[in-house]
Amino acid sequence: MSSVFMQTYHRLPVTFTRGEGVWLFDEAGRRWLDFCSGIAVNVLGHAHPALTRAIAEQAARLCHVCNYYQSDVSEAFAEKLIAACAGAGMRKLFFCNSGAEANEGAIKIARKYSLSRHGSGRHRIVTLKNGFHGRTITTLSATGQDVFHKDFGPFTEGFEYVEPEDLAALDRALDPALCAGFLAEAVQGESGVRPLSEGYVREAARLCAERDILLLFDEVQAGIGRTGTFLACEGYGVKADVVTLAKGLAGGVPVGAVLAGAKAADVLGPGDHGSTFGGNPLAAAAGLVVLDTVARPAFLAEVRCKGDAVLAALRGWNHPKVKEVRGRGLMAGIDISEDARPVLERALGLARGEAPGLLILSAGQKTLRLLPPLVISGAELEQGLALLKGCL
Repeated sequence: MSSVFMQTYHRLPVTFTRGEGVWLFDEAGRRWLDFCSGIAVNVLGHAHPALTRAIAEQAARLCHVCNYYQSDVSEAFAEKLIAACAGAGMRKLFFCNSGAEANEGAIKIARKYSLSRHGSGRHRIVTLKNGFHGRTITTLSATGQDVFHKDFGPFTEGFEYVEPEDLAALDRALDPALCAGFLAEAVQGESGVRPLSEGYVREAARLCAERDILLLFDEVQAGIGRTGTFLACEGYGVKADVVTLAKGLAGGVPVGAVLAGAKAADVLGPGDHGSTFGGNPLAAAAGLVVLDTVARPAFLAEVRCKGDAVLAALRGWNHPKVKEVRGRGLMAGIDISEDARPVLERALGLARGEAPGLLILSAGQKTLRLLPPLVISGAELEQGLALLKGCL
């Protein structure tokens, strides 16, 4: 591995050279079954024929134009994404490049909306402890985990954290004299794949609507069909004022989006926000392929079915090292009795020369996280689960 990278990642000892479907390969031809999807990015797997063709054809035509202007493919991508989210009440969007950028945009919308409707002093953003919203200074400020805050203060002021599922604490924090928005993940990904309860989400939505506080859902990891509905919040029967997306939106090409419902659709005006590369033609071409596949009701039903099978299998093991299993759709968290890192290393199979190996993630010191490509087959899921059980 190259020594010129900053040491910001605790990398595992493998370097990939190509992928095919749900498999990744190194230069020696060894293969690994991918239960990571690049952390929920490669929703269509690797080297998906339609995706690679669209990227190649678009690169031959146009990769980027200044946002003084528009491109045909970016317009088509925007229209199709809003159509996919119309049932959730989304009306307009802004394209950026990442989840952190999308969350920055959502926070700006909430603060400007509140200022324009209620005057100054009402700028607090309430978030949940154990949530994760990005690594910029402001999205770190929104992230309710001390482990991510060490060494990087001072932070952007105006954020308050409450415990998930504590409705009394949420009621107090959502002070209509001080609060502009409530930002939450329907499924907390980085802290261990922890779905919020339906009752909690619905009451949070009611409180926000009653007090004219914008309800902001961070769907960077849980969106784009990952939980079995196109947006995770749809599975809770609520409509957000703002939704943020990234990761799987273009199947591996960087793109993010801030989507807004009726209240928030026209908050930002010329000069209020911008992004040089956001929604460029190359990302848009890839995103159109993802939407053509993932936004179909039949495809989403398959994700729900496969996700139910995974959770049932994991719980059915009754394994002494497995303490709890959580998840929605193809997004699972497994609390275990040992540290997660050695399990990730064993799953690679390098020490024993095993083939194939398995790629899994952690989400906390003793939690394994599974985020396989949404196109994975039932047989491939069974194969991966068998490998995982062997590692435990």
